[in-house]
Amino acid sequence: MSGVSERGDPDGRWLRLVMDAAFFLLLSSSLVRFLSRDQDGTRAAWVVALFAVLCLVYFLGRSLAPAPRSGARPTVRHLAWLGVVSSVWIVLLALAPSATWCALPLLFAGLHTLPARIAVPVAAVLTALIVASQLRDAGDTFNPNMVVAPFALGAVATAVLVHLQRQSVRQRALIDDLVHTRRDLAATERRAGTLAERQRLSTEIHDTLAQGLSSQQMLLQAADRVWRADPVAARDHVRDAAEITSRSLAEARRFVHDLAPADLTEHTLTEALGALAERESGPGLGVVFRLDGVPGPLPERVEAALLRIAQGALANVREHAAATRAALTLTCVDDQISLDIADNGRGFDPGAPPPSADGTRGHGLPAMRIRARQSGGVLTVESTPGEGTVVSVAVAVAVEGAGPLAGTAGPAIPATPAIPASPASSLLLPDATAAPLPVHDIPRETTP
Repeated sequence: MSGVSERGDPDGRWLRLVMDAAFFLLLSSSLVRFLSRDQDGTRAAWVVALFAVLCLVYFLGRSLAPAPRSGARPTVRHLAWLGVVSSVWIVLLALAPSATWCALPLLFAGLHTLPARIAVPVAAVLTALIVASQLRDAGDTFNPNMVVAPFALGAVATAVLVHLQRQSVRQRALIDDLVHTRRDLAATERRAGTLAERQRLSTEIHDTLAQGLSSQQMLLQAADRVWRADPVAARDHVRDAAEITSRSLAEARRFVHDLAPADLTEHTLTEALGALAERESGPGLGVVFRLDGVPGPLPERVEAALLRIAQGALANVREHAAATRAALTLTCVDDQISLDIADNGRGFDPGAPPPSADGTRGHGLPAMRIRARQSGGVLTVESTPGEGTVVSVAVAVAVEGAGPLAGTAGPAIPATPAIPASPASSLLLPDATAAPLPVHDIPRETTP
């Protein structure tokens, strides 16, 4: 084997050492037997020289013409070495039958490195030469084991080594498939991560920068319309636009650093929703916030999702609903927290495709659905033309000792419809404790 393959395969190094040691021992014992029993004075010097040549060629070839790594094609130099060492052994065998068993290391070396279609005929030829040498050395004495034993041993050795060789090929194929599969999986994970990050970026941009720019545009347009007629109102609109610009800038900075919404850094979810309702209230639209129950600790991911959904829903109310009233209602029970955003605007058909003539609309609801799903919640849109809209999101939370909270590690707890979505008219009642109105038979869309 080559030095590279030996350093990477200690078993191969041991195999080489064992074969080399076996060849040296067999060659030495054959030489001793020849010198003690079979030497012929006329050819003894030549036979001893051939023993030395065989030993020299064998060990030089193992260093200068190493076997290829497992599964690779043998080099021309290695094939030439096998041919030379086999030829020297055949000549030595013809002169000294004592060298018969030196063929075993050669047999293993050939079978280990040659393809099966070549190794099997080579093994058969070497085995036949061993049998012929045994029969010649026995003279008139015939022992069946002289014929059967070499072929049996050769057949077993050939079958085992060919089987190991083919098994090695199959293992290499499986390893290659595994490597390719891991590469494909890594590429798929990278693509999935890229798509998820792209979706996150688009959602964050829509919920922060796009909404802020939309509000600024509306305020500046309003200021432009009343600039001459009512300069005070125009300056108020400009100041409001400047405040929105400051908030959008803070959101953009936190968005770049992948932090929580700015409103949640110093305030609780309840305080942030109340501040949001106060900011969104203005001429033509009144927004109120109501709290039902006592909210417990929630994961930051769930709080951020609820706040972003409220922001997106109110942005839709302001831009599309033509509503005069809207309400944010946060309802907390033992195992569930829900947020309802209701308005008394024009409403729409949830089953109809959104009007998107230029391809720039229709991103708000999909973004809210994604946030609800990522936090382990359920988003419900209830609306009908002329009767307002209610957007509800319900997220299951774990009671003490019942398991992980929604949005944390562990299996998500399915949200249960313990808090049914109320019609817009009931959520907009001035008295939050008033009895809810009957649920109208209106279209309903639920998105997990």
